[in-house]
Amino acid sequence: MESWLVGGAVRDRLLGIPLKDRDWVVTGATPENLLQQGFKPVGSDFPVFLHPQTGEEYALARTERKTAKGYHGFQFHAAPDVTLAEDLARRDLTINAMAQDENGNLIDPYGGQSDLQDRLLRHVSPAFAEDPVRILRVARFAARFAPLGFRVADETQHLMQTMVAAGEVDALVPERVWQETVRALAEPAPERFFEVLRECGALKVLFPEIDRLFGVPQPSQHHPEIDCGIHTLLVLRQAVLLSDAPEVRFAALTHDLGKGLTPAEILPSHHGHEALSRQLVTQLCERLKIPTRFRELAEHVAEQHGRIHKALELRPQTFLNVLESTDAFRKPERFAQILLACEADARGRLGFEDRVYPQADIFRQMLAACQQVDVKAVVQAGFQGVQIREQLHSRRVHAIREMQRHLDIGGE
Repeated sequence: MESWLVGGAVRDRLLGIPLKDRDWVVTGATPENLLQQGFKPVGSDFPVFLHPQTGEEYALARTERKTAKGYHGFQFHAAPDVTLAEDLARRDLTINAMAQDENGNLIDPYGGQSDLQDRLLRHVSPAFAEDPVRILRVARFAARFAPLGFRVADETQHLMQTMVAAGEVDALVPERVWQETVRALAEPAPERFFEVLRECGALKVLFPEIDRLFGVPQPSQHHPEIDCGIHTLLVLRQAVLLSDAPEVRFAALTHDLGKGLTPAEILPSHHGHEALSRQLVTQLCERLKIPTRFRELAEHVAEQHGRIHKALELRPQTFLNVLESTDAFRKPERFAQILLACEADARGRLGFEDRVYPQADIFRQMLAACQQVDVKAVVQAGFQGVQIREQLHSRRVHAIREMQRHLDIGGE
């Protein structure tokens, strides 16, 4: 029985990246062998065990065979006679198909080290085409390693296009699509995830709301980049600079979905796109079963970003409407995230990247002014029911108006 360090740990060590997890492959062993040594079984589909001391994962070397369409249709074979090279052959990319022995010697049967040096994401074998999840994984690795200069190999790009054309991507279940997407949103360059999906045709299948933005024009005076799709990816890039929260990045990505359905006769104007954007965000989240915290933040950003951008000229009542509709009084932390996504939108335009965004600070001050209204005093004054709401509303409008006078902004 022998054990080998495999996958991401080997790759990252060669790249000089700090290791997060270490995974091992065991050859020449049976499940009984590992159980006798105190390993704890955790794998349901194939034999995976936790080391009794380190808690690291040890998997028996295995091969796999495609038995049906999609990514569930696989049959696994794990036995003592499965070799390390056979196990590595089933992996997605060459840079993930390397191993090290206990002495640190590199086992690299498929040229992973060379592809690391050349900054290439290349598939190991034609078996790559059997699992559509690998398209998402390649796109995610592109998002992770873009700052290091990695690109998808031409032959892998062609293979992914062939897979999309064959309908393999159609078999992906929503949960797995979202799982890979939210992981990609946490990477250093998440815009590359969506670019790679678009380049192979998968974006149109998985995220048609985003795909249809490309090629749609916007007024050049506000959007020098003109193209709505390019703007969307620029906004996502700015969101990365402003926040580590994947919720903020997702809201930035989806804020303008309605522009993809603007009637051709009114282009490049997109009047009223905010309400339609919110509807499309809701549909997208329902289809991919995206968690509520992502959906609600993205809905608010889609619907309110136009008003928030106009903070210098809004009436007091409009300020209050935005604060109330986004539930800013009960959820100020989420409102802060809304402002971050709006700032990303404002900066996600060619030549606008370093512009200041006073609108966010103005809205923060308006919220703070409203929070100074003493709710308890209103209740103790003897008002009841509807009267309490009317009094709070009136006093908050007054607080906003006074803040506007202090800042010398806005209208009546």
